[in-house]
Amino acid sequence: MGKMILTILIAGVLLVQPSRAAPAATTTTAAASLPVVEKRVFTLPRHVTVAGEVIPNVRLGYETYGKLNERGDNAIFIAHFYSGNSHAAGRYSPTDPTPGYWDAIIGPGKAIDTNRYFVISADTFANLGATDPKVTTTGPASIDPRTGKAYGMRFPVVSLRDSVTAHRALLEQLGVKRLVAVAGASGGAMQAMEWAALYPDFVERVIHVIGPGFEIHPWAIALVDAWTTPIRMDPAWNNGDYYDGPGPRVGLAKSLKLLTLTARHWHWARETYGYAESARLPDPERFIAGQFQIVDALDQAGEARAAAVDANHMIYMSRAGSLYRLSDAEIAGIRAKLLFIPAESDLVFPPQFSEQAAARFAAAGGRAELFTLRGGGGHLDGVFAIAQAAETIRRFIESP
Repeated sequence: MGKMILTILIAGVLLVQPSRAAPAATTTTAAASLPVVEKRVFTLPRHVTVAGEVIPNVRLGYETYGKLNERGDNAIFIAHFYSGNSHAAGRYSPTDPTPGYWDAIIGPGKAIDTNRYFVISADTFANLGATDPKVTTTGPASIDPRTGKAYGMRFPVVSLRDSVTAHRALLEQLGVKRLVAVAGASGGAMQAMEWAALYPDFVERVIHVIGPGFEIHPWAIALVDAWTTPIRMDPAWNNGDYYDGPGPRVGLAKSLKLLTLTARHWHWARETYGYAESARLPDPERFIAGQFQIVDALDQAGEARAAAVDANHMIYMSRAGSLYRLSDAEIAGIRAKLLFIPAESDLVFPPQFSEQAAARFAAAGGRAELFTLRGGGGHLDGVFAIAQAAETIRRFIESP
């Protein structure tokens, strides 16, 4: 028997939910793996930011899956999340242990079917992974041609909109004439909505996964500032001028620890670690130096991730997300159909944000749908549990 679907119309918003008796994820028998993915680099001689500052010599990485048709109108753009990058699907080599983060829904025969669509994903300005050889980004770690040294905190403030406008230039270079859809999770969801607001005649659909709706919430602005506080407290940060030394590795690791914790949920914490003690540290009941497993695991994960993250870039990406806010006129001008996919246990952008945005858009005469991801994984369910929404995404993309 096929998957049972409950379809409900509330306040003009179409809600499509898996039945509680149905499996959480769907599979597609025709699905196959992508061929080996090649990372490319897009360049711009200059970019003028939303605030009017000029950034010369822009370099951003990107990758593509599938083939653009002769009309240039079968393209889908994937915008990445805060700590992600353009590696949305596939593998760079057959021996890569894991594929791109949304490989469950991007590829031949999958929800975003690369047999039919030309899929593009690109790195943002100030991407966190500035030290990752598979990431190409322009940001504080880049060389300022005026000084021959890294910009540091002298780099201009960039918004997510700046990345969107740069990516629009990339699509022009690739020959894309129209986007079937723009999809993204979290910060990528914000970029997707920016696409629809900036280019209403270019974008047909938006898939807004674990996003805030049409604006960042003030609570989230404070949250992302808290994420970067340990960096600024580390003396090795040196007001952003650390490129001749080891940098604020301790503060950065703690920032990444805090990011991971808040992107999860207490269900995940209890189910994954419970009250287990660290196997490598002393007994926490007897020694202050002892630790519980959840804290030790988050510390180790933060330290490991810090090797591929630039601290200044994390600060700049936090500001970029905090600047996201569409005006009433911009929202009214959106012509795309919108699919909101929140996660029920999300503590960063709770489902209410998507529900309110969908109802607001529908009340104004727009077309909005809502699908909620089930599970206790928190904000990261928008990445790890996205297969739950596979058939909804497929139908939304194919719908007239």
